[in-house]
Formats: sequence, C-alpha cells, structure tokens
Amino acid sequence: MTATVRDNPAENRFEIFEDGQRVGFADYKLNGDTIAFTHTEVDSAFAGRGLARRLVTTALDDARRRGLAVLPFCPYVRKVIAADPESYLDLVPQDRRSRFGLAEATG
Repeated sequence: MTATVRDNPAENRFEIFEDGQRVGFADYKLNGDTIAFTHTEVDSAFAGRGLARRLVTTALDDARRRGLAVLPFCPYVRKVIAADPESYLDLVPQDRRSRFGLAEATG
C-alpha cells in the first residue's frame, strides 16, 4: 500500500491518502510566515501504521521548505517535534517554545 501526503490549502489541512482513500489530516491556520497546526487525525482503521507520523513530518518538512515558523497547538505535532528536536525544534520560534512545553528540549 502506498501513502501520499498532500497540502489542501482550500481546506487548510494536509491530508494523507492510502491507495487513493483519504485516511487522515492535519488542520492548520496559515498567517503570513507562520503555520499553526491545530489538530491531527487518522482513521482508527489505519492506526498503528505510522501514518500520523508520516503526515506530520511531511507537513513539518513542507513548512521548513516554505520558510514558515511552526506553532504546534496540536498535541501530536508537539509530540513529533519533541521526539526529534534535532530535526524540527528549530521550526518553533525560540521565544514561543515554552508555551508548548518545548523549552526544555533546547539544551
């Protein structure tokens, strides 16, 4: 099975598809050069396959490519950033990290 992630700016979310079926999404609000992730969800029938992580890491990689600052209001997005701070912590503005419980990861 093949999973594909696409940005759907009309719906303000990244969506993940498996074999053409949308199985999850990560909602966001874009404001200038900042993207705020608000909610991530994957259909429970597809749980445990790493799809949520792939969705979020692809969205974070896209934010980096576009030069966007990330505000991880979504708990799962925060979890992904905290689990791999070397890859993603720099996307969260340093003065906003403590708001998301990420300040301790700055080392």
